[in-house]
Amino acid sequence: MKVTVNRKAHFNAAHRLHNPNWDEAKNDQMFGKCNNPEYHGHNYELIVGVKGEVDPNTGYVVDTKWLKDLIKNKIEDRFDHKNLNTQTEEFKELNPTAENIAIVIFKLLRPEIDDKFDLKITLYETPRNFVEFEG
Repeated sequence: MKVTVNRKAHFNAAHRLHNPNWDEAKNDQMFGKCNNPEYHGHNYELIVGVKGEVDPNTGYVVDTKWLKDLIKNKIEDRFDHKNLNTQTEEFKELNPTAENIAIVIFKLLRPEIDDKFDLKITLYETPRNFVEFEG
C-alpha cells in the first residue's frame, strides 16, 4: 500500500507576468494587474507530497524532518522574499506563472527524492487559486 506524506511550506515572492514577445496592450489584456511593471507579490503556500511504500523498519514513507529541510534548502531559501523575475535564474527567461513556479519547484526537488517515490507539488498563489503538478 502506498501512502502520501505531505509537507506544507510558505514563501513570499514578487513577480510580473509578462510576455516580451507581445506589445503592452496584449500583455495588459492577457495578464491585467499581474502585468504591473513595478511587480506585485504573493504569499505562496506550498505542499510537497511524496508517495510511496511505508518502510517496515521505520514506519515512514520519508522522514518529515528530512523533507522539511529539503524544502527549506532548495525552495524557501531560493525564492523567499525575492523578485522572481529579476533575482532568480529560473525565471529570467520563464514567465513566473503559478504553473511554471510549480514545475520549477518539481524540477528542483525531483533529483533529491528517490525515484521509487512519486512527487506532487501543490502551489497556492492565493487561498482560492492553486495549481498542482506531478511528473
